Order: sequence, then structure tokens, then C-alpha cells
Amino acid sequence: MKSVRKALRKGELEKDTYDRLVCGDCEKPLKTENDPDEIKTVRICPDCAAEYKEIR
Repeated sequence: MKSVRKALRKGELEKDTYDRLVCGDCEKPLKTENDPDEIKTVRICPDCAAEYKEIR
């Protein structure tokens, strides 16, 4: 699982006009999965199921 920052630098993720994270391949906004016991937030693409971690 890659981090959101690395994926943004490589062009795998983009931000839309409202600063939402968008998958570079599918062009769909990422969904968020929060686990209250974890430090990280997992961002998931609904189409290609790619996962990215984001430290809170």
C-alpha cells in the first residue's frame, strides 16, 4: 500500500478543483475507510480497488 503523498508525486493520484483525491487511472474520487484504532486512514478507489494510506 503506497502513501497518498508518494502517489501524488508519481501522478497516480490527482486532486480535483475541490481538493478531493481522484484516481489517476479511473478518474473517480477515492473513498475513505477510517479505523478508530489505527493512526492511518485508508483511501480506496471504488473502480480499480487501489489502496493508499494517509497518516492523520
